[in-house]
Amino acid sequence: MLNTQEFRNSVAALLDGAAPRVPQLSAFVGLDGFVDEILHVVDKRHDAERYDRLTTIRAYGERISAASGHSTNVELVNIMTKLGGNGPIMGNALASFGLRVSYLGSLGYPAIHPVFDSFSRRADIASLCGAGLTDALEFEDGKIMVGKHYTLKEVNWANICTRYGKDKFATKFASADLVGFVNWTMLPYMSDIWASIQSELVPGLLGERRKLFVDLADPEKRLPADISRALDLIGRFQSKFDVILGLNEKEAYEVARVLGLDASPRDWQGLAALSIEIQSRVKVDTLVVHPVAYALAVSGGKADVVEGPVCRQPRITTGAGDHFNSGFCLGKLLGFDNAASVLCGVATSGHYVRTATSPSVADLAMLMRDWPTA
Repeated sequence: MLNTQEFRNSVAALLDGAAPRVPQLSAFVGLDGFVDEILHVVDKRHDAERYDRLTTIRAYGERISAASGHSTNVELVNIMTKLGGNGPIMGNALASFGLRVSYLGSLGYPAIHPVFDSFSRRADIASLCGAGLTDALEFEDGKIMVGKHYTLKEVNWANICTRYGKDKFATKFASADLVGFVNWTMLPYMSDIWASIQSELVPGLLGERRKLFVDLADPEKRLPADISRALDLIGRFQSKFDVILGLNEKEAYEVARVLGLDASPRDWQGLAALSIEIQSRVKVDTLVVHPVAYALAVSGGKADVVEGPVCRQPRITTGAGDHFNSGFCLGKLLGFDNAASVLCGVATSGHYVRTATSPSVADLAMLMRDWPTA
């Protein structure tokens, strides 16, 4: 596992040198969008202002299980309301680096929801339908995302063509340095959209190969046949793009299971070996897997593993993976190798969970030089 001060300093120097090129880069990202409420679960309330929170998912699960056959009251405290969805968070983070971002998703319809106002000042955004809603219950050992997805069925190829415009979509798709399709799991028509793009738009693409990033986003609830079809469609984009498939650790095991591989939990070396197997079967240029404490990228049968910055008491965890993805893609767009790009990813995520804000390129270089240890 790689992460020395010498390595971090070298990547920080690369970022310093590449910073003037970042505003010249463009990204076209979609297609989801949520209003996120970040919530804590109350354990004991002392008075109107003071309470103790349930700090672990296990403790919350025990509280819920104890109510079986009876009933219980659960109090949720709103910590913040923010833009949500894998796409808006990733797009907003890319815009914070200075990229020219175009975003299409479910951000409110016909008017865009006010929670996306700050995003609209950083990026060119458009919406197909009403935003999804997420209650994000955060704990010290993870989070539980409770979503309301009824609007997302309106994210389909017909509405893209009529409400956004097929020609406009085709122009953005054909010109962006980075195309990002995220949150496949929650968008029931994403695979059909990909199939339409591949039959109607991909054959006419000309010019140099560009980057295309895909994030499945916790496919556990989807049927194995649907996941298998999605993986096949993702691989087909490789004919015209250098495709990056991003997974967290749980998603890596779920994909492995669908591919018929051993999906038992393992240490970082075992996960790296499993990721090499996955990348050999899903025909993409790069597979990225990001557990909490480290991350890895696989290309050509080789895994680069980089340890992340420790954060024992994060201010926020919802969106950490999307920030990792934006940092990794930034590195790849700038021509960095996989190891340097993974460091950009874990540094982006590390800055975000500490500050609840998206970093600039200068912030990334600063964090790499002054690496946090707590």
